[in-house]
Amino acid sequence: MAILQQAVFILTAIAAIWLFSARMAAIRRNILLGLPEDYSDQPARRWKNLLLLALGQKKMFKNPLVALMHLVIYAGFIIINLEVLEILLDGILGTHRLFSAALGHSYSLLINGFECLAAGVIGVCLVFLSRRNIIRLKRFTSGDLAGWPRSDANYILCIEIVLMTLFLTMNAADTLLQSRGYGHYGQHLTGDFLLSHHLHPLLGSLSSPELVLLERTCWWLHILGIFAFLNYLPFSKHLHILLAFPNAYYARLWPEGRMRNMPAIQQEVRYAMQPELAPTEAAPTPSFGAKDVFGLSWRNLLDAYSCTECGRCSSACPANQTGKILSPRKIMMDTRDRLEEVGSNIRANGVFKDDGRNLLSYIGTEALRACTTCNACVEECPVSISPLEIILEMRRSLVMEDSNAPQEWNAMFSNVENNFAPWKFSPQDRDQWKNQ
Repeated sequence: MAILQQAVFILTAIAAIWLFSARMAAIRRNILLGLPEDYSDQPARRWKNLLLLALGQKKMFKNPLVALMHLVIYAGFIIINLEVLEILLDGILGTHRLFSAALGHSYSLLINGFECLAAGVIGVCLVFLSRRNIIRLKRFTSGDLAGWPRSDANYILCIEIVLMTLFLTMNAADTLLQSRGYGHYGQHLTGDFLLSHHLHPLLGSLSSPELVLLERTCWWLHILGIFAFLNYLPFSKHLHILLAFPNAYYARLWPEGRMRNMPAIQQEVRYAMQPELAPTEAAPTPSFGAKDVFGLSWRNLLDAYSCTECGRCSSACPANQTGKILSPRKIMMDTRDRLEEVGSNIRANGVFKDDGRNLLSYIGTEALRACTTCNACVEECPVSISPLEIILEMRRSLVMEDSNAPQEWNAMFSNVENNFAPWKFSPQDRDQWKNQ
């Protein structure tokens, strides 16, 4: 029977890891559909960003109370999952509490710390569920989150509560069996744990075989829940738990708000002003901006998968707050949805086959034009995402590829081209403009 359980566990673990790896490989392929960009400079600053933004969650601490609650969940996810290592080895080797003998008294201290974190995670998850469903904060009730995105956030919080409850119940049943000296449990004496022993009065009426069934059920459900969570993660906004690290490392190190020039345009202007520099053979016509995800950089596409859908960007966006259709959060969600659609197209056909859609089909011109390029969304994002870059690239495509711009913009463009300024005054009379 023990060998059968080991075999089932090993096969389940292999299947879970294989499915997760396959999904992450698909996401990587999707991200690499973007244009190349070099982010290999200044490694020291990049490691510092990783430590401060991803591990330290520096930007979250603009709101200290929420940041501390988020840190509890985050620490719970990282630290408590160290306990999963023991469960994995127990499942593979057919042992029970493998580390208890090796760590001695330190083992109980470690599990006590895990239990405190587990209780903290349960408490914080309940607070976050109430913020979303009872208090209903504005950024969590926005139309951006209608349907699956809103449910996704609730599912993940409920899963966390269930996993932590299983962990505490498993420990309570285990230590109660130890106190009774029942079977092999009596050979792994850890003493009562800090929090789970409070459950003993609730479980004390159960017989020892019933306690074994409860402990084993919680053990299996806990690890199977973690395997299920692992494979749910790549389909959820909570993928940022993993991608926050590369996203922080590959942060943009140039000054905030700086817009990057387009070398192809600069070259064309140079040729217009100095025709003798122009090549004798016509060069391929460059494309400007992005019509679809193929025109964005891999860094923009990594942003899309790293988005936490927290809505801080949209809450800070002046266009959004004055009733405009623009929502930076929706920009990132739409980019990810379109990228998933493109990835599925490529997997089905071997190469991308035109489906009559593009990223603009998701976002719309009105939202792109509403952006004031104030950079508030970039400043607010806790994981250094830039919706602004995507907006700028798509606006460049609209204006320079499709000549699609409001009349007011076209008048300004014409004045800049002819008068070297936004106003319709002759450049020769520049010294008189102040009087006009």
